[in-house]
Amino acid sequence: MENQYLHEVAITAIIIKDGKYLITRRSPNKKRFPGKWTVPGGKMETNDYLALPKDTEFYWYNVLERTLKREVSEEVGLDIGNIEYITSLATVHEDGAPSLVISCAADMMGGEVKLQEGETDAFEWVTLEEAKGYDLLDGIYEEFVMTEKKRGGVKEEWRR
Repeated sequence: MENQYLHEVAITAIIIKDGKYLITRRSPNKKRFPGKWTVPGGKMETNDYLALPKDTEFYWYNVLERTLKREVSEEVGLDIGNIEYITSLATVHEDGAPSLVISCAADMMGGEVKLQEGETDAFEWVTLEEAKGYDLLDGIYEEFVMTEKKRGGVKEEWRR
């Protein structure tokens, strides 16, 4: 790897509505994890901040939150709010690209689910128990458990 500091940065949203979680199935044509069930999200782009005025003399704030709202809107057509950090993970994909993923929980604030063509081909609102019946991306179920605990006042790090 040429630059040990250069990672793809992605952010995902565990979207909650009426005590259920939104899961989406990745399109079969996706090169990474085709057909697996996951939660909406995507990669941060420099356009998520470079085109905007800085919030202070040197910095842009709420960059991840803005990216997450954009990605959720693009992928599933929903507005979200009350974004809170859940956990983070890193991987090196088969193509050699290192990726850092920040996982968050958020409340659905408005909209109707409308799937982005080519990204996902199905969605479900599921309870924690129902989520067990889906072929979820590795680690997502534990993130749902963490989200339930955090919403109940219990904070912990990811573990299996």
